[in-house]
Amino acid sequence: MSTPQVGIIMGSQSDLPVMSEAAEILEELGVTVEVTVVSAHRTPHRMVEYAEKAAGRSLKVIIAGAGGAAHLPGMVASLTTLPVIGVPVKSRNSIDGWDSVLSILQMPGGIPVATVALDGAKNAGILAAQMIGAFDDKIAKNVADYKESLKEKVLDSAKSLEEGGWKAKKIGF
Repeated sequence: MSTPQVGIIMGSQSDLPVMSEAAEILEELGVTVEVTVVSAHRTPHRMVEYAEKAAGRSLKVIIAGAGGAAHLPGMVASLTTLPVIGVPVKSRNSIDGWDSVLSILQMPGGIPVATVALDGAKNAGILAAQMIGAFDDKIAKNVADYKESLKEKVLDSAKSLEEGGWKAKKIGF
């Protein structure tokens, strides 16, 4: 197995349905990943060790997903020089997801965390690939091809709608 370029961590395995979207898109874009559970509250020593050793293990970006109080992305960012992308997860103990969003979004000066939308792990994966693609032409091309495919889907949908009329069928983007 190739050395992982992106570490995808989450506070609990219950976050996996959301966070797996980051792994899926990264693999589609040719980026190697590792996925594990690292809880800021239940395994703080594991979190510290993971964050402090990440760069030395050749990771380039960390995607950290967490629900509720969502301390994981910020705490990891405070312990590494790698870019950290936070994914707020709407968990069962969440206040409609806002607690997670604000916990990750409102980082103090000096400890940045890139933050995507609630349950936005797919976008976190794309953002991580773009970061890696800034220094890796193959990954940059894969991202460009992916974005071109999105454009083609929209154009195909527009053509279908224009030809068949809005009542003909429902179109999803």
